[in-house]
Amino acid sequence: MGKGGGCVPSKQKNRKSSAATDQDSRPLPPVEPTTNTDAGDGVAEKEFVPPMERKIKLFIVYYSMYGHVESLAMRMKKGAESVEGVEVCLYRVPETLSDEVLAQMRAPPKDDAIPEIDSAALLTEADGILFGFPTRYGCMAAQMKAFFDSTGNLWREQKLAGKPAGFFVSTGTQGGGQETTAWTAITQLAHHGMLFVPIGCTFGAGMFKMDSIRGGTPYGAGVFAGDGTRQASETELALAEHQGKYMAVVVKKLAQD
Repeated sequence: MGKGGGCVPSKQKNRKSSAATDQDSRPLPPVEPTTNTDAGDGVAEKEFVPPMERKIKLFIVYYSMYGHVESLAMRMKKGAESVEGVEVCLYRVPETLSDEVLAQMRAPPKDDAIPEIDSAALLTEADGILFGFPTRYGCMAAQMKAFFDSTGNLWREQKLAGKPAGFFVSTGTQGGGQETTAWTAITQLAHHGMLFVPIGCTFGAGMFKMDSIRGGTPYGAGVFAGDGTRQASETELALAEHQGKYMAVVVKKLAQD
């Protein structure tokens, strides 16, 4: 996997047992490992090798105009990948604004190393999904809403029902919607029958520190962007990393039960 882009499906190989009978004059291969040889019928069996376990897939799907949400997504990926057996895929949702408008807004170019999710149908391949987006008046940005609006066929057949999902956000100020941006997004999950996985206060003491400005709530990780020049603090990034690991553990447990 590159800097943070899409997934490479894991491959599984099944081994079949082979046998050679005493009626066969050909000698058995000398390097064949065996666990059981019956002297009565001369059958030698290969050592049983269990099939490889399937990798658990966690998708991190986000929209980021100025890079704040993306910085959380990258640390979230790091946290999730620390859980054994979990494969993480980063995807950007399509941009809805023209290049001219983005230039006027002084938005930096998107990172081409992270693929754009070209179809909502790809979500069915995930065992769990984390959605990240900036706020627009206390709700998700239009780009992410447009992506959710494209999931109509999945909703009609309830293809995402039962999948765990979570949120992480970016807001301009402390009163700009750290909680309401995630809270109002839960309606998208409810109609799909998805399972909302908040982080609660599992981050521990870091959730209660008052010595610095910090985004993030029990709903999920968050960052304060200010006028756009402020970048995520180490505490905000650590919370994002924690959410990635926490979500990976939950998704793995649900997928294996």
